[in-house]
Amino acid sequence: MSFNALIVNKSEDGAISAGIEQIDETRLPEGDVTVAVEYSTVNYKDGLCITGTGGLVRNFPHVPGIDFAGTVEASDDPRYKAGDKVVLTGWRVGEAHWGGYSQKARVKADWLVALPDGLTTRQAMAVGTAGFTSMLAVMALEDHGMTPADGEVLVTGAAGGVGSVATAILANRGYEVVGVTGRPETGDYLKSLGCARVVAREELNETTKRPLEKETWAGCVDAVGGDMLARVLGQMKYGASVAAVGLAGGANLPATVIPFLLRGVNLLGIDSVMQPHDNRVRAWKRIVDDLPMDKLDAMVHPATLGDLTTLGPQILKGQVKGRVVIDVNA
Repeated sequence: MSFNALIVNKSEDGAISAGIEQIDETRLPEGDVTVAVEYSTVNYKDGLCITGTGGLVRNFPHVPGIDFAGTVEASDDPRYKAGDKVVLTGWRVGEAHWGGYSQKARVKADWLVALPDGLTTRQAMAVGTAGFTSMLAVMALEDHGMTPADGEVLVTGAAGGVGSVATAILANRGYEVVGVTGRPETGDYLKSLGCARVVAREELNETTKRPLEKETWAGCVDAVGGDMLARVLGQMKYGASVAAVGLAGGANLPATVIPFLLRGVNLLGIDSVMQPHDNRVRAWKRIVDDLPMDKLDAMVHPATLGDLTTLGPQILKGQVKGRVVIDVNA
């Protein structure tokens, strides 16, 4: 039986093209579980895969989509049966393994998580990889002692997918959230998610020769990296932590070790791709408990498979606000 999928192809001269094709189920990759996909999302990695940049995709033709939610259609693994609702993020699905921009997917059972009670498949993808990563970041900061009583928590790249969900979660848990954005027009949006105030990117994007500045932030979810992360490290309160989740501002870190040595600052790396199953279940449960669904709905922009060739380049340019949910069957 054939179904629709977004296929990325590479021609003999190296040109990349992407478009919707009808493919047969026999072309699906190996795996224990076949899923009838309902929703996927658009993440920065998806933009790289759709456009063929960044070197993430090595084998063509390819189906991108680093996350999806849907219903099990067939399973060779006793943990899942036909009719079960499941969600997948990470494991290099959509990069090395065919992903969620398709009406069907086939993956290893170990990569799946049962959809938690209290979430629909659409809501799970409104959360998606970005929101899942946000929850991992909040969990890591709190595991290292951060509490709402400690003071202001900074979220950089706050209007993006990770930043939007992190802002909503933190505000809902009683934190005083300060959002950093390079898009002033998103100020009202960020305040609607719970930001106490919004800081222009320019205020934090300049490097400084001073390794330490005034102790300001009780914690930080950083989606930017680069110069901004280096600057923020020198502004953290004693013993505070930064959860690093992205590199929208660059992969280099022009910083010194002084904040670590003199203030005991912690830099916590957040990886969502290879996260152990137990912590995935913990994070999804926390999402149900700590992310207000009305705030989540306010972030969502619906789209279809046909929109992806436009959305891919847009997210790479920082032109996508909030969360884009792809209805693969629309």
